[in-house]
Amino acid sequence: MATALNEEELDNEDYYSLLNVRREASSEELKAAYRRLCMLYHPDKHRDPELKSQAERLFNLVHQAYEVLSDPQTRAIYDIYGKRGLEMEGWEVVERRRTPAEIREEFERLQREREERRLQQRTNPKGTISVGIDATDLFDRYEEEYEDMSGSGFPQIEINKMHISQSIEAPLTASDTAILSGSLSTQNGNGGGSINFALRRVTSAKGWGELEFGAGDLQGPLFGLKLFRNLTPRCFVTTNCALQFSSRGIRPGLTTVLARNLDKNTVGYLQWRWGIQSAMNTSIVRDTKTSHFTVALQLGIPHSFALISYQHKFQDDDQTRVKGSLKLNRASQTYFFPIHLTDQLLPSAVFYATVGPLVLYFALHRLVIKPYLRAQKEKELEKQRESTATDILQKKQEAESAVRLMQESVRRIIEAEESRMGLIIVNAWYGKFVNDKSKKSEKVKVIDVTVPLQCLVKDSKLILTEASKAGLPGFYDPCVGEEKNLKVLYQFRGVLHQVMALDSEALRIPKQSHRIDTDG
Repeated sequence: MATALNEEELDNEDYYSLLNVRREASSEELKAAYRRLCMLYHPDKHRDPELKSQAERLFNLVHQAYEVLSDPQTRAIYDIYGKRGLEMEGWEVVERRRTPAEIREEFERLQREREERRLQQRTNPKGTISVGIDATDLFDRYEEEYEDMSGSGFPQIEINKMHISQSIEAPLTASDTAILSGSLSTQNGNGGGSINFALRRVTSAKGWGELEFGAGDLQGPLFGLKLFRNLTPRCFVTTNCALQFSSRGIRPGLTTVLARNLDKNTVGYLQWRWGIQSAMNTSIVRDTKTSHFTVALQLGIPHSFALISYQHKFQDDDQTRVKGSLKLNRASQTYFFPIHLTDQLLPSAVFYATVGPLVLYFALHRLVIKPYLRAQKEKELEKQRESTATDILQKKQEAESAVRLMQESVRRIIEAEESRMGLIIVNAWYGKFVNDKSKKSEKVKVIDVTVPLQCLVKDSKLILTEASKAGLPGFYDPCVGEEKNLKVLYQFRGVLHQVMALDSEALRIPKQSHRIDTDG
């Protein structure tokens, strides 16, 4: 039969979605799906030359998918490497005679080698720059006494302290990592620095240990040992032992932290510290995409305190975040600018430290950031549409051809279902739906898939697997890069039902929960 398939055409097909089977489908399930599509697309069933040519192309595509998935070796290669793995000259990826288990072992070995090379190249740099700003002259001045002094009309804003720290990681093996870090600090004309070296070893999937050596001009040499262990999937403990050498002698220290994940975004901590600044501390930290909240209580020598902290985040796709405390995170670098406004509780200082930043944030977010992110997203989607325009047009033509080929089969299926009050697809749409809350500029981008879905009905049942529905026979993607749904209005036993499913969500109909309540 004939025509050879275009390689690019094959490369854009998902064989499992094309046959509408699970990735774990048995050989019997594959054979049943293949036979059904063969009956639908067989060229000998069509006399019209144009329909015959379209059927021939689709029949060959289905045949190619079945050949790959029905053979255990080619299926294993396809599952791991995709269609490009099947096209390699001379089977450079693996030998043909290997079993699926051996193919997977080879793949895992190559993955480990790539991971080790990646580790060798990665240094994972992290840095923090903190600049302390003294702005007390803005709110606490003696205007009358200094009126005659030159330059007294302008408040003086000074930088009174600065801290810079940097660290890099050097993976030695898949389980060993060397960490080098250093820091410099200055405050009111006095400063110092330190350097630390640590060697970390991952002992198992549940824990790791770390040895640390440090030295600095403000403190003497330091020797430390840190241990981490997962006690349960939601609970872990860390212990840090340290010996600080100074002019006063050796000062030992021990810190133990017990932590538990309270939910997806919340962690509770219990900390006990002995030696240097002994204390007991308990805290709860909640971190989400939009906020960071901390509540803590400490009893210790010399400091005891209670703390409540809240930070609201706004972020863009470049991972740049600006927080209310003038903290900027860019990639792995952190820039922190604490501003000292006043030594007293002045109303004006409180206003500018709380209300002012919030008003500025909401104004910037609404007037600048949201429009910018929206424009960037539209620009990226437009680029994606342009790059896939030719392919989408081809997919649309293939889908339309498939629908034409389905008409006779769908007519017979509907007659059979009507005779037993079975499953009739009244209407079905696939694509992007716009609800009442959407922006006016957004447009509905859906295609009618009533015929393709009715064609998949068998014995008054419709079963769609957990995969993108764009690969189903008679479907194509009407809105590349955007969220899609499938909306189905169907009749079963003379009663209307309706369901809306996500693009990659498995769907099984009919169901009692889909029934439309007509009591009202």
